[in-house]
Amino acid sequence: MSILNGLKQLWETTGLYGFINGGGGNAIMIVIGFVLLYLAIKKEFEPLLLLPIGFGAILANIPFAEIAAHTELHGAISEGMLQLEEIKTGLIGMFYDVGVTSGVFPLIIFMGVGAMTDFGPLLANPKTLLLGAAAQFGIFAALLGALLLGHYLPSFFSFDLQAAGAIGIIGGADGPTSIYVASRLDIDLLGAVAVAAYSYMALVPVIQPPIMRLLTTKEERAIKMEQLRHVSKLEKIIFPLATLTVCILLLPSATPLLGALMFGNLAREVGVINRLWNTMQNELINIVTIMLGLAVGSKMEAAKFLNANTLGVLILGAFAFSVGTAAGVLLAKLMNAVSRKHPVNPLIGAAGVSAVPMAARVANKVGQEENPHNFLLMHAMGPNVAGVIGSAVAAGVLLAVIPH
Repeated sequence: MSILNGLKQLWETTGLYGFINGGGGNAIMIVIGFVLLYLAIKKEFEPLLLLPIGFGAILANIPFAEIAAHTELHGAISEGMLQLEEIKTGLIGMFYDVGVTSGVFPLIIFMGVGAMTDFGPLLANPKTLLLGAAAQFGIFAALLGALLLGHYLPSFFSFDLQAAGAIGIIGGADGPTSIYVASRLDIDLLGAVAVAAYSYMALVPVIQPPIMRLLTTKEERAIKMEQLRHVSKLEKIIFPLATLTVCILLLPSATPLLGALMFGNLAREVGVINRLWNTMQNELINIVTIMLGLAVGSKMEAAKFLNANTLGVLILGAFAFSVGTAAGVLLAKLMNAVSRKHPVNPLIGAAGVSAVPMAARVANKVGQEENPHNFLLMHAMGPNVAGVIGSAVAAGVLLAVIPH
């Protein structure tokens, strides 16, 4: 009898038993994890993040492993006294507790992005900053959409103002910003928001071209733009300092993101701390990217991910991305209509979403389809890097006005 009991206990510790008793949700999430790995490896869709996120999702859904457990205190009344029990943190749960809950990982990645970013194209053509701002319309369109779904379909979608803010930021097409805002406003949506943000960033070459062609004519897509002027080193040094100063005075809530971005960029431009600059854009950002991806995957547990809210996040994320793309293109069309002396190719407006440099490359590719001698890449980099600033500013606005 003891042998049978031992075999029964052994069976009840196997993953197969856990999958059967768990209703299959964990197995579904593991399949989704493998799909993310396929997209990262075979299709090369944002592999730096989708690969660790997908692997983290697999680890988080292994029955009984508790690799993704987070530090929590649970209270229970026993013999008239409150007994507190601490749940131990698993490996990727530690990454989450240390780096995501605190907001440190997204900020370090923003520092690395700043170290890798050349704001020269933006400084050479400052009006493209408006295109980066226009592309943020998708954020607020998705926010309103989430509020409407939560109000009119409450039995399906439990979206309050905090959830709507976390979902809307997907429209900025900026993964670290999306993670940072979601971790502050609605932690339960973090996994869905991160997967949506990075998936749509990876699908830029698929999502944007049809919208760009729909809103422009062949003649507009073939417009050649003048060569950008040379930007001095002094201008590049002053820019991050001036941007940070304006942020401090007008929108302090955006300072964590913009401060990290501008510090990384200043380290790049001054030319006297190359060791630190190289570390920011290489070793530091690579290490944090690994831990951030696994930490995000830890939030993709079946119980929290497989619900109607996740579907709503994915739909609204695609809507936000499409609206942001369209808004950028339409503003660029308007700029071209009023600027006869310096023509503007409307395609560069689509690069206002901050998927750097993918969106700029897509604008260049679509332009060359109409005119093989038309080179829009550097022109599109202006609104592209402006979109990075715009998404950080939009995040600051959301964090300032939404209670959390």
